[in-house]
Amino acid sequence: MTAPVPRPEVVEFLTFLAKERNDSPHTVRAYGRDLASFQRFAADYYGGPWSWEQVDRLTLRSFMGDLARRGQARRSIARAVSALRTFFRFLSNRHGVAMNPARGLRLPRGERRLPSVLDKAQVEELFARAERAALEGGFQEIRDLAILEVFYGTGARLAELTALDVGDVDVIAEQVRVRGKGRKERILPLGRVAARALWAYLRERDTLLERGGPRGADQRAVFVGRSGARLSPRGVQLAVRRHLRLFGERTGLKVHSLRHSFATHLLDAGADLRAVQELLGHSSLSTTQVYTHTSVERLKRVYQTAHPRAR
Repeated sequence: MTAPVPRPEVVEFLTFLAKERNDSPHTVRAYGRDLASFQRFAADYYGGPWSWEQVDRLTLRSFMGDLARRGQARRSIARAVSALRTFFRFLSNRHGVAMNPARGLRLPRGERRLPSVLDKAQVEELFARAERAALEGGFQEIRDLAILEVFYGTGARLAELTALDVGDVDVIAEQVRVRGKGRKERILPLGRVAARALWAYLRERDTLLERGGPRGADQRAVFVGRSGARLSPRGVQLAVRRHLRLFGERTGLKVHSLRHSFATHLLDAGADLRAVQELLGHSSLSTTQVYTHTSVERLKRVYQTAHPRAR
């Protein structure tokens, strides 16, 4: 099915998400798809020309029903409603649209999906292999070890890691500054091991950029490719996946599994939930609480395996 041409307000909104709210490219693309889906639905629903001012709660409920009939998961429907709610708030602020029909609209309860995490033995194995590769390899292997260490050592998001500039890193104080959603800044402790890996990589990076400065080199970016250009989110994903393949394709481990493992292992060790919330940059405590469920599930598995009367 051909996607409708985005209306000017939608294009402006997606630019706002990317440039002003600093949302991840994944979020911007997902919201773009959701709004394109709604435009397609509205054209059929109204049977002719329509405006954003016409859209009411009944329209949105009908849209939710249409998504459900087409087999969309509850999680996807909830995201589409969230996209519309944010979009109408934007229309109100920027274009004077008085009503937000998505306000107060009840979202379908999403299926609870616990994040995939590495256990502590897997973390040790992952870093042992990455450290060995860095000792035996060159620029790429040293950089990839630093990426793994920063991910697991700080719990940063993918978009936050790729956006890091040299001025954001203080290896002496063992901390980094990241810009999260809404361009909110937070300072994250780095840890001695991660700081050492990052320092080793930065020396390699500086050597690369000093060799005549490759065309397209980004002097500010922390993580760069061999060309000197800032490493893209896709480039970071490929680098991390090369190492996660160690545990097999069926484990469900992805780039953000390192962030999930960071949070889970902190909570396993007794860290305060609100402190973990602040480190992760979550605006809502309920978002962080999913990691408490992960910790409980892990404890249950240990109990079932180890306790003589568990079965």
